[in-house]
Amino acid sequence: MYKSHWNLTERPFENWSNEQFYYPSEVHQTALLKLRYGVENRRSAAVLCGESGMGKTILLDSFARQLSDDFGPVAQVVFPSLPGEQLLSYIADQWTGSTGDDSESMRGALGRIQTFLNNNVAAGKHAVLIVDEAHLLSDSQQLETLRLLLNINAGAEGSESAWTLILVGHPTLISTIERNRALDGRVSVKCVLQRLSMEQTAGYIQHRLAAVGAEIDKIFTLAALEAIQLRSSGIPRRINRLCDLGLMVAYAEDQSQVDAHHIEGVYNELVSIPA
Repeated sequence: MYKSHWNLTERPFENWSNEQFYYPSEVHQTALLKLRYGVENRRSAAVLCGESGMGKTILLDSFARQLSDDFGPVAQVVFPSLPGEQLLSYIADQWTGSTGDDSESMRGALGRIQTFLNNNVAAGKHAVLIVDEAHLLSDSQQLETLRLLLNINAGAEGSESAWTLILVGHPTLISTIERNRALDGRVSVKCVLQRLSMEQTAGYIQHRLAAVGAEIDKIFTLAALEAIQLRSSGIPRRINRLCDLGLMVAYAEDQSQVDAHHIEGVYNELVSIPA
């Protein structure tokens, strides 16, 4: 709707995961490097935490793209709150690319996983399993299932693991894992995404605009940027929403820039932006 008004090639503040929109802030790059360290050194487990909207998904997509062919396949569990047997079957399906029988037992699923990991290690590869929304794993049996799964070395040499588990979720996930000492002992890397500072927020907006052929100072006033930082609390998804609606409102008013009153107006209409 507003692209031609602002001379944009596409909408810059959509929430989809797109490589060109990944902003390498210090906090995100630090987390990405820690995850790469854990996987590339064949550690057993790593944890990535952050509030909703902090960019965990786009960071993980960037992380997966940076891994060499020696590390894979990368499978993802998006429904972690499954009973132990179903969780193992789902993991086996994701890694092998085939579907087990509906009545598959835990032993059968473990057998498929063991065979897959044996073949994967023999091929010189290291598998990765990402469990999203892992803070929902409130059932101790689910965490214990994942921990016991880490015991499958499948011929990996020395202290190396045959695969790496990456648990992703809200900051409460850290305390959940720490209560399971056996699992916590297997975690070599813990990453927590902190909110963006004012400088980082401005850099984030500039990066998004540059990706679609625009410059920040030609579209957003300094007062608008300060209002965005205040009302978003430095959370990227909130920044996206405020910027997108600010561009729309200023366009509707045929303005040449987005100013603070546009951002405040959008924020007040929304009342508050959910985390």
